[in-house]
Amino acid sequence: MPVQTQAFFLERVPTPIGLMLVLSDEQRRLRAVDWEDYEARMHLLLRRQYRKQQVELRDAVQASPARRALLDYFDGDVRAIDALDVATGGTDFQRAVWRALREVSGGQSISYGALAHRIARPAAVRAVGAANGANPIGIVVPCHRIVGADAALTGYGGGLHRKRWLLDHEQRWLENSCDRVE
Repeated sequence: MPVQTQAFFLERVPTPIGLMLVLSDEQRRLRAVDWEDYEARMHLLLRRQYRKQQVELRDAVQASPARRALLDYFDGDVRAIDALDVATGGTDFQRAVWRALREVSGGQSISYGALAHRIARPAAVRAVGAANGANPIGIVVPCHRIVGADAALTGYGGGLHRKRWLLDHEQRWLENSCDRVE
């Protein structure tokens, strides 16, 4: 039986914290977001998630909805990424964790244990951590919003300096949007 090929379209997007890699499929759904200096990790995650398929990257010929939303996010509209259409491989458990991650609002953070409770798997804290680490769609599936039980910054696939920047960026946005409401 021949191996099915899955084509993803690659865009390289400049951001304040480095060149970002954005992969979308033919239906323009977001499949991966990572950093250029972590490109090898992105390929590893793609191989793990699409084990039964051959993943082929092609240069995008037009800007994706994800590119525009991510640029808006970095320009200060943190909610611009909330409605992006995403598609992932992974296990049912991983996808449940990733769906729950998308419910964590910009400017907020949550612990691994609290996220395990949200998916009704309170004893699965380590598995939640592993799923978080296997997240292929950073920022949009906001794994950077997950912190340790003591609120300490823990690992982030793009480096702790980026995690800190993203959390600070979102906190500034939250503070500014609260100022506008009053």
